[in-house]
Amino acid sequence: MKFSYTKNEHLKNKSQIKFLFENGIWCNKFPLKLIYCPTSHFHLFNNHKIGVSVSKKHFKKAVKRNYIKRVLRECYRLNKDIFYKTFPDPHWVMIIYVGNEILPFSEIEKKYLQLLKKIPQ
Repeated sequence: MKFSYTKNEHLKNKSQIKFLFENGIWCNKFPLKLIYCPTSHFHLFNNHKIGVSVSKKHFKKAVKRNYIKRVLRECYRLNKDIFYKTFPDPHWVMIIYVGNEILPFSEIEKKYLQLLKKIPQ
């Protein structure tokens, strides 16, 4: 398996994100929240789409928000095999960082893995 985060895996379309927030299933493990929605009923989408988000309310500086987004994307990229075991069918997934302070990468990765294990198969 290639550990990459290609452009066609990015969740960027506003209508898809809106649909995900309205109809998605929420799961959280502080400081992360995960929203997911299966896309099998949309025949146009045959791959996973992942988005990351960090609150502007908690992190005013764009540098800090971008750092956390980079860390979240890296967590996804390095643990892609576990992600695909959790979501075998195509899904839209949004990972949201809701904490007030920046945690080290190892701590965020640990919480991310706990969050994936928490999701029902």
